[in-house]
Amino acid sequence: MIGEPRAGSLCAAPASAPVEPVIRRVTTEDIGALVRLRAVMFETMGQASSPEAPWLAEASQWFTDHLGVDACAYIVYSFGTAVAAALGYVHTTPPSPASCATVTGHLSNVVTLEGHRRRGHARACVQALLEWFRHETSAARVDLAASEDGLALYESLGWVRREQPTLRLSLHRD
Repeated sequence: MIGEPRAGSLCAAPASAPVEPVIRRVTTEDIGALVRLRAVMFETMGQASSPEAPWLAEASQWFTDHLGVDACAYIVYSFGTAVAAALGYVHTTPPSPASCATVTGHLSNVVTLEGHRRRGHARACVQALLEWFRHETSAARVDLAASEDGLALYESLGWVRREQPTLRLSLHRD
């Protein structure tokens, strides 16, 4: 049947998934699709990996350990295929002159498959996560690192660019 995911397809939905586009909070049965969408996100950023890459199992375990504890994700299924998702999580930080809050939210892993972009799927996931941050966490702010493609979405939802650039240092162990 057209629209039915093949067994083992890129982002096949659980057997119970409806065929119309629907957003829902990720459960354990969605973790495989969430990890595959995360892999697609990295591919679009030029960081492709093999289907057997060790980080995929590690990501699956991270989602298993953190979803429902200090993380939440939303996923969109269209015709039985996972086509978009976004992840939110919280962590503690020390107070600063800018904020006495010690819990910070972080939005990440916002991804939509290429043939499903510009349909509001990412926006729906991000808005659902903002509700989670507001009503189910004590986060006082939500940070993110945006791609150029995502800037308009985030700015339309109230995010502002910061003056400080984000830098990264990888620690190499002997």
